[in-house]
Amino acid sequence: MALLTIMEFSVYQDTWMKYEYEVDKDFSSKLRINIDITVAMKCQYVGADVLDLAETMVASADGLIYEPAIFDLSPQQKEWQRMLQLIQSRLQEEHSLQDVIFKSAFKSASTALPPREDDSSQPPDACRIRGHLYVNKVAGNFHITVGKAIPHPRGHAHLAALVNHDSYNFSHRIDHLSFGELVPGIINPLDGTEKIAVDHNQMFQYFITVVPTKLHTYKISADTHQFSVTERERVINHAAGSHGVSGIFMKYDLSSLMVTVTEEHMPFWQFFVRLCGIVGGIFSTTGMLHGIGKFIVEIICCRFRLGAYKPVNSITFEDDHTDNHLPLLENNTH
Repeated sequence: MALLTIMEFSVYQDTWMKYEYEVDKDFSSKLRINIDITVAMKCQYVGADVLDLAETMVASADGLIYEPAIFDLSPQQKEWQRMLQLIQSRLQEEHSLQDVIFKSAFKSASTALPPREDDSSQPPDACRIRGHLYVNKVAGNFHITVGKAIPHPRGHAHLAALVNHDSYNFSHRIDHLSFGELVPGIINPLDGTEKIAVDHNQMFQYFITVVPTKLHTYKISADTHQFSVTERERVINHAAGSHGVSGIFMKYDLSSLMVTVTEEHMPFWQFFVRLCGIVGGIFSTTGMLHGIGKFIVEIICCRFRLGAYKPVNSITFEDDHTDNHLPLLENNTH
């Protein structure tokens, strides 16, 4: 009884995540995109911006910072990336681990790239683009390509003519990419992704489906977004029929469904009822087992008791009369 009570108390202390789905009716608010990407090109050669289906352009100057950086990671940063990629592989195999991540949000360590611990004298050969942008809640295309973006009556353009073709290198590392409110401790599908370009004219495409998510736990309450992604990369070769522009393209679309994730806990009254059921059930079960055992023991003991008293042989007289009475003891007195 004590063992079952302890086990039931451990269940009472545990929590679980409940998922509910409904139509997302909020289309007037802005969508926040959190970005931290390092590209293996110098900052003056690349430009990042967003163009959505409403032909609204959001320039990188509205919230992104360009920082010269070294593309190769330090030993500590490589260990961070290796651990993040290991967690990503486990999340793809064990989907229930996502519940653990939701519960540990704001409580676990930050997933941001740690700063370099070594004072490298190597000159910067890459550009780290980080920050956030606010875009309309419609499908759009966030891209990083050659040249700075300039407004255009039919959309926008990039000044790529001033950049030497031999300097094209869109090898990149996505340290962080998320949508909605920034929640520390949450690991997103593209965090820790690293791609190495094998050709100067290479295009990397990410097709993202964003799902609005409301997260309510005992620690936090946040409006964030989950997303799924598929990847594609190819070399641009117009002679072979592979057309396009070299760069990194993230095409996102929003789902019409919204997911509400709520952390739930067993109420005390349910725990008390289950505890009473354990105590009463054990008493009833042990009483039944005791009654059955007692019945079996009595049957066995009665058989042994009957076998101890064997019947006495009857005495037959000459007239065929049988006397079953015990004979009287005779006094052998002389």
